[in-house]
Amino acid sequence: MIIHDFLDNDLYKFTAMNAIQKKFPDSEVVYRFVNRGNASFPPGFADALREEVEAMAGVVLSKENEKFMRAKCYYFDSVFFDLLKGFRFNPAEVKVSQEGGKLDVEIRGLWYRTVLWEVPLMAMISELYFRMTGQVARDLERNATEKAKAFADIKAEISEFGTRRRYSFDVQDRVIGILKENMKGLLNGTSNVYFAMKYDLTPMGTHPHEWFMYHGAHFGYRSANALALENWVDVYDGYLGIALTDTYTSDNFFNSFDTKYAKLFDGLRWDSGDPFEFTEKALEHYRKHRVDPKSKTIVYSDALDLDGVKRIKAFVNGRLHDVYGIGTYLTNDVGVTPLNMVIKLFECRPKGSEVFLPAVKLSDVEGKHTGYPDEVDLCLSILRLK
Repeated sequence: MIIHDFLDNDLYKFTAMNAIQKKFPDSEVVYRFVNRGNASFPPGFADALREEVEAMAGVVLSKENEKFMRAKCYYFDSVFFDLLKGFRFNPAEVKVSQEGGKLDVEIRGLWYRTVLWEVPLMAMISELYFRMTGQVARDLERNATEKAKAFADIKAEISEFGTRRRYSFDVQDRVIGILKENMKGLLNGTSNVYFAMKYDLTPMGTHPHEWFMYHGAHFGYRSANALALENWVDVYDGYLGIALTDTYTSDNFFNSFDTKYAKLFDGLRWDSGDPFEFTEKALEHYRKHRVDPKSKTIVYSDALDLDGVKRIKAFVNGRLHDVYGIGTYLTNDVGVTPLNMVIKLFECRPKGSEVFLPAVKLSDVEGKHTGYPDEVDLCLSILRLK
């Protein structure tokens, strides 16, 4: 059993779940696995994955889990904790099939329930893949220690974001331990709530792309960013204030990120495109709205390694508060090639809708668009991006 604790998941799935059940409790969704790297899965993989999915029915919130979350996640109310205590994963929501080396995974059900599947499923797929293909982890301790010390040497503030594509639970466990041992006060926290609990760290995260994707599908692409931000503020009242910018491209986001949001949100998350161009756009945007950039944070989080962090940090040069979300580079740099995969929202059915509506994610990198091709083209046209 790969997932053995309810909190072995990323914080942003819980924050999204809370917002969804308050704003869109009756909405249904469809998620699909996207194998970007075209990895070939070994015979019997789907059967092994189904066993792991079935085991999730027994993974529940413990009293220790609840105590930790109540202490650290002060932005959740008692109603949400009651929901979590009664929550049970429903394996029937997940369909797994395999044809040759091609793996298909679909998640279907109420959005507030199914939102918790993505991260554990990806962690299962990754760990099972390396186990069943016989790829052994090497040089974990040395690599992680060298990286932790190197990040500390340049005084880079790090948040560990490596759950989804980790080599294994055990590797992520040891990596976070090494980071804490070697980075002193520069390890801001981890996205993984279980490891935040184990290592007495702050769980890190705000909202996922799907929050904006749903708003685009339900309310229209032109109003998606503004409505998604407004609904987030309605739920969290200013907490969890790092805004994700690239669901419909960052240029489109900045058009919606007006003075109110620029002042209210603590900062931005860069997750695709050119980090230097993004930084300059963010600095210009804040200045235009008479906001001191030094009072704001950018979390840089797209496929970063040590060299990338060094270059961005030198470019930022103290003009704003820079933080680095590091994922696969920490939790799956063990001598294997990590899986290039995502699980994304593809369809949604809001309350009252007779049909499922397509959901898409654009990006500041064209190759990272997800969704049905015709709908991606329509979205690009509506937003005048083509």
